[in-house]
Amino acid sequence: MKCKLKSLLFLLLLLPYISPAQSNERLKLFNEEHFFIKGVGIDNNVGLTKFKLLAQSGANAFRTWSTQNAEAKFDSAKKYNLKVALGIAVEQELHGFDYNDKEAVKKQLEEIKAQVLKYKDQPELMCWVVGNELNLLFDEQGQLALVNPKVYDALEEIIQFIHSVDPIHPVTTTFAGITKEHVVRALKRTPSLDIISFQVYGDLLVLPQRVKKLHLKIPYMVTEYGAVGHWERPITPWNREVEETSFEKGEGLADRIQKGMVKNQDPLFLGSFAFYWGQKQERTPTWYGLFTVSGESDARIDELTKYWSGKYPENRAPSVKNIQLNGKKASDFIVVKDEKILTANIDLSVPKTDNLSFHWELMEEVKVKSQGGAFEQTPPKINLQIIENKEMQITFKTPYKEGDYRLFVYVYDGKGKVGTANIPFYVGDLKDM
Repeated sequence: MKCKLKSLLFLLLLLPYISPAQSNERLKLFNEEHFFIKGVGIDNNVGLTKFKLLAQSGANAFRTWSTQNAEAKFDSAKKYNLKVALGIAVEQELHGFDYNDKEAVKKQLEEIKAQVLKYKDQPELMCWVVGNELNLLFDEQGQLALVNPKVYDALEEIIQFIHSVDPIHPVTTTFAGITKEHVVRALKRTPSLDIISFQVYGDLLVLPQRVKKLHLKIPYMVTEYGAVGHWERPITPWNREVEETSFEKGEGLADRIQKGMVKNQDPLFLGSFAFYWGQKQERTPTWYGLFTVSGESDARIDELTKYWSGKYPENRAPSVKNIQLNGKKASDFIVVKDEKILTANIDLSVPKTDNLSFHWELMEEVKVKSQGGAFEQTPPKINLQIIENKEMQITFKTPYKEGDYRLFVYVYDGKGKVGTANIPFYVGDLKDM
């Protein structure tokens, strides 16, 4: 353990060599006085303005899921004084990769070797993130299952190669959730792993308690956290998840940050990466991405800025507290049978000086739900036939076609911030499903 911590701290603190006997003290120094990770996850659809905002918001690092466009990301990291946890994509059993296929595993290793050799000397490189949620797999009943142990044998081989050519930068891998059986099984077969990383959403609230039960001997990070996950939310009788409003997301995130990270005194905790610094379609276009398609940010970035820098940004996002359809909330599981006209309204809290604009949008629901964050096709928009528009309240015609829909509202302040909400509803008779 001490050797691993020594290598880790050499990189992150950029200090001269210190003997193994001092490594525990260095870890304490690392957490309390030096480089504590305050980062986000960034993929491939983020422009330079978003990197600038990231640095201005108080962040000091970002992670990726692959080496795609790595040169541009390193350039941005250098420009804005950010460190990079570089992702190395590793195939998942969840998506059909067979770890019993020795040739396929060997081919994957050779491809990864080339990536490591290409980027190992980048000055902004902080660590390697090898594989994303390799533990994620479901059985026929939809419950979490154990992956083939050869997954971790392949991971250990990758880690050993990285250590052989890059003794400076530590290696981590990420786990979906904190499942003790998964962690114990993985660590037994990956003794060379330097850092373990967890991706938690609702469970960030109890991160310290959950990690304590693992009795870890190596440091850990949180490599994904943010809005409550769609699997953690109420589900309609027609199998659609109920999303929080942007106000609820901000409030909940602030609470989880405080209890799961600010109050986390574990010296093994190295910091975190919020999900997701960009826009992403997953169940809806607004669930996980911290930005809209057009680039506005919601209350979650306000809360992250407060966490990273100690104060809120001068301009904060409009707060859409709730949304109703015909006087009902999303949790009422709204089924529209005979109504020809529907009325939607929102409860909004904003500074009086804001000059707001409102945009209402109707979409079909996702046809094919993705798993494990894989690509998901954005569902089509439906022509919203508005009869009366009072900005915070609209009256519109019911879609003529039976099926499940979702009504969205976006409240823009004209200064780069937005408040959002959506409400799912079903048109027709559920008995006909």
